[in-house]
Amino acid sequence: MAPHSSQGLAHGYQLLNYRIARQIGGGGFSLVYLAYDEHDQPVAIKEYLPNGLVARREDSSTLTITDDNLATFRYGMKCFFEEGRALARIVHPNVIRVVNFFRANETVYMVMQYERGKTLQEHIQTNRGVRESMIRRVFADLLSGLRVVHTHKLLHLDIKPSNIYIRGDGTPLLIDFGAARQTLTSQQSTLSPMYTPGFAAPEQYTNREKLGPWTDIYAIGASMYACMAGAPPQAADARVTGDKMVSAAKAFAGEYSDQILETVDWCLKLLYLDRPQSVFTLQKILMQKAPPALRTKPRFIESIKRSLYKPIL
Repeated sequence: MAPHSSQGLAHGYQLLNYRIARQIGGGGFSLVYLAYDEHDQPVAIKEYLPNGLVARREDSSTLTITDDNLATFRYGMKCFFEEGRALARIVHPNVIRVVNFFRANETVYMVMQYERGKTLQEHIQTNRGVRESMIRRVFADLLSGLRVVHTHKLLHLDIKPSNIYIRGDGTPLLIDFGAARQTLTSQQSTLSPMYTPGFAAPEQYTNREKLGPWTDIYAIGASMYACMAGAPPQAADARVTGDKMVSAAKAFAGEYSDQILETVDWCLKLLYLDRPQSVFTLQKILMQKAPPALRTKPRFIESIKRSLYKPIL
């Protein structure tokens, strides 16, 4: 029987030259800590720890892994390590900066710059109906970083508002890459799906050999939709069998420009060949000047609100 939970590293734990302060995030695939380096500078450390496969013993330094799970765990750890190596080569203001990665405690760690701000999801929750000018600015900048990611032959595979960080100066940052966890899921069908319904493209459910830049573009479209609706669109697997998603062009007509609404719907096409095939194509559209706002009062009409799905981030 697979372990059900994993214990995070304790406050004050010394991990090489990093001192753990506290756990600040994590899910079924990894844990994230706030830590301080030898110069007392804050960093974020992500630890590969899929809780469907392993559990940590009380001494914090060793893991419990069943023989049945060992091969899958090691394969996922290799993917995580290679992802850290690839991300460390990317230096871009809109992509999380990996400054170190190493093996310890029978697993792998990725050390990243610690950033201050809040997620786009938090902004959506407090500002329903994000302004078109902000949507264009945030996603045009974010796509600059995503272009570099794709140039390095990486995919993010988990783009959503909670993985888009907005710094204090308003610039966006793409965080929490999901490529390694997607690979791990494909190796072990008994694991829970490690994608986010509403933001994951159809090919992430069944046709992983079709993954490409267009897969991340679907998630960008779903994230822009969530900025307008306050909630993601209908999950792609459900759309394939019975598409009930209210198109952006229909749901938000008169609230946003026709151009951006049509762009969102283009990104959300179920067939991957029908979407923009490159980030550059999408970025050019978003960088065009937004037309004047049609209304000044908040949108999010109640009749539309009832037809949309609740936030699931």
